[in-house]
Amino acid sequence: MDVNTLLNRYAAGEREFNGENLHKANLSEADLSGANFCGADLSGADLSRANLSRCNFSRANLTDADLTGANFCGANLSEVNLIGADLINVNLQETNLSRADLRGANLIRANLLKANLSEAELSGADFSGANLNQANLIETNLAEAELNGADLTGAIFTDKEMSGTVVHTGLSHKWITWAGSSS
Repeated sequence: MDVNTLLNRYAAGEREFNGENLHKANLSEADLSGANFCGADLSGADLSRANLSRCNFSRANLTDADLTGANFCGANLSEVNLIGADLINVNLQETNLSRADLRGANLIRANLLKANLSEAELSGADFSGANLNQANLIETNLAEAELNGADLTGAIFTDKEMSGTVVHTGLSHKWITWAGSSS
């Protein structure tokens, strides 16, 4: 599907674009809030500064997509491949990232307030300065993840996630909820 067709259909009220081929589509600064891109191919697409709030990207291909400054607030990104993605300063507040693959992703200063990252692959991801306040990190893999300066206030972990992870947040454990433990 070409970009003009997508934008015209969206302007006409259509929100169902699941499975569409939008490889390398230029959707920079587009407002596509509430659209369904489940299983769509957005590899190499330019989604920079786009409003993608409340969109469904479950099982979509976002490999090599430009996500700079995009707004994913309340979106569904479950089971999405975001390996090595550049998500600096991206708004992922209340986003569902369960079972997403974020290995080596750059999430510096990303807003992950109340995000669901349960069962996500986060090894080697950089969360420096990120807001993980009240985020669900149960059953995630944080091996070699960088959490320097991240706000983990009220974040939910189990002991497994933090095994071998060094957290330099300046917060005491009393501000972190450890599921299944009494700290």
